Amino acid sequence: MPEVDPVFPRAYVELADPADPDQVFRCDLTWLTSAYTCIFGQGCPGIYASSPETGCCTLGAHFADRDDERRVAEHVAQLTPAQWQGHPGRRVRRDDWVTTDDGERKTRVADVDGQEACVFHNRGDFAAGAGCALHLLALEQGREPLETKPDVCWQLPIRRTFREVERPDGTAYTEVGIEEYDRRGWGPGGHDLDWYCSSNTEAHVAPEPLYVTMAAELTELMGPAGYAALAARCEAHLRSRSALALHPADPR
Repeated sequence: MPEVDPVFPRAYVELADPADPDQVFRCDLTWLTSAYTCIFGQGCPGIYASSPETGCCTLGAHFADRDDERRVAEHVAQLTPAQWQGHPGRRVRRDDWVTTDDGERKTRVADVDGQEACVFHNRGDFAAGAGCALHLLALEQGREPLETKPDVCWQLPIRRTFREVERPDGTAYTEVGIEEYDRRGWGPGGHDLDWYCSSNTEAHVAPEPLYVTMAAELTELMGPAGYAALAARCEAHLRSRSALALHPADPR
């Protein structure tokens, strides 16, 4: 089936953040209870037809902030040539893997055999296999990949947003959105991608809902108590079996 239009009826729930009285989570239950899963290496054609083996790693990763870059740097220093195909074979320098794009810092992009991808992307002919070297490092160390990878890499395709909301009585709170990172999240260029996963039926094949398969990522984004509250609402939503709020890319 073709990619579905990202504009469709969705069910949302608002939850007070148990860890912060000034925050309220606004969560897309339709997305979080969907059957989406990452299919990198299992049929993913890549966001660009010119680089089918590199998934969504083609453009490199922008760092959320300095703390994000520093955390990644600590783990880059631990990578070996056996884990990272692009390892320089000496002590790694920051300019080996960091560059700037319109003033924003990001991981470099390398060209191998005509396919561009993030410098940490190992190709299919690499002894350790295809995929992110930082992801491989986490698995070999028994860590969650969110500990070693740039924020944007482990969050996709979950999108966390922040919005200040003023109530009629003059009080205010921060609304934290937990939603689907669809094509529009990439900005105007998102509409030029040759393929994108979140709205494609090919990627909605998980036997468990997204809030279960990405529990570690959601816990990092919301905190343990926030995630527990979300999980309870997701379970209730699934029990309701509301046909009005199914993700159209999910199997019927």
